[in-house]
Amino acid sequence: MRKVVIGAARTGWAKAALIVGALALAGVAVATVQGPAPAAGVQKVRFGGDRAETRVVIDLDRAAVGKLIGDGAAANRVVVGLPNVTVSGDLQGAGHGLVDRWVIDEAAGGARLSLDLSSKAVVKRRFLLPPADGATAFRYVIDLAASDPASAGSAVMRPTTVSTPAKPSALKLKKTIVIDAGHGGKDPGSAGANTNEKDVTLAAAKALKAKLEKSGRFIVVLTRDTDTFIPLESRVQIARRSDADLFISLHADSGPDVGTRGASVYTLSEKGAERAARVLEKDDWLMKASLPGRDRAVGQILLDLSQRATKNRSAAFAETLLEKVGDETVLLRRSHRDAGFIVLLAPDVPAVLLEMGFMTNLEDEKLLKSPAGRERLMGAVASSIESYFAAQTRISAR
Repeated sequence: MRKVVIGAARTGWAKAALIVGALALAGVAVATVQGPAPAAGVQKVRFGGDRAETRVVIDLDRAAVGKLIGDGAAANRVVVGLPNVTVSGDLQGAGHGLVDRWVIDEAAGGARLSLDLSSKAVVKRRFLLPPADGATAFRYVIDLAASDPASAGSAVMRPTTVSTPAKPSALKLKKTIVIDAGHGGKDPGSAGANTNEKDVTLAAAKALKAKLEKSGRFIVVLTRDTDTFIPLESRVQIARRSDADLFISLHADSGPDVGTRGASVYTLSEKGAERAARVLEKDDWLMKASLPGRDRAVGQILLDLSQRATKNRSAAFAETLLEKVGDETVLLRRSHRDAGFIVLLAPDVPAVLLEMGFMTNLEDEKLLKSPAGRERLMGAVASSIESYFAAQTRISAR
């Protein structure tokens, strides 16, 4: 950095003004000293969940992060400061789940969110999510958990009108998770400075398998457990033959800019769904269904319905996965993406492809190569799988 003589400040500023003026006349963009970041505006407030766990989502037109002032432990109120957030008057309304009412009002340096609770609860986590595909709003998320889950659960019980004995629920059985370690064998994948993608994906897959099996709630299948080349179509068939409840393919990205880093998640795109239909017809992957005469029209309707439901479940898991992974590593700005990757084509198995980071970035490569780093990252993935199926269980129970 060039040293500046204090006594010559006036002359230096004059020269700088001349240089800036000359660059502007020449059509060159000139960086200026930026002032405070523009304030974010509140678009809406949304709720989800129940009296055991409630999620509060504040949609913002710019990125902003809150500051916890009152966590609900001492009183039936959670207060979150929202620095550099503006509101036009007070925003308020009825809540949902653990929240009785809410209000966002002006405060020093920004705004303040107050949540009046219907029962004792605490803040479990808070985080900011970037805009989802096709949207512009940033989402500041606050997760609340009941202080007494037992009483909270009983508060939301509804009397049943079903007189017939309930059948044993499949939700009580272990879920089957297929973990696909990307690349392998003759296909090394992306190359980092010190390792190859195929090696970090296999190590990560084994770490994730160990964590899921330790919980005792999952059956885990690896598409490969050695440095072996497995064709992409075979990986999907492994998931379908295993009657998988979830398929997750682990990869590591690469790019021309070594400064680019961060994780991202892919789910199946619309074009990918069309491709799946062609592949299914060619390879006879159609779901097991009793179709007299193999009517093509009926088959296509069943396929479309299955794909639609599967894509929705994949997208739901992708959002949960990003929330958890974002606690352990950097996320790309557009972290939820879609593509027509072959490994995402199974029409009846929710599937995501997780790019754990960039092999071409030294920090990401260090994280993925480090056993401790992989443990933390796969711990987040395992937690997202637990959360996803817990949510599915609650939905089905209702």
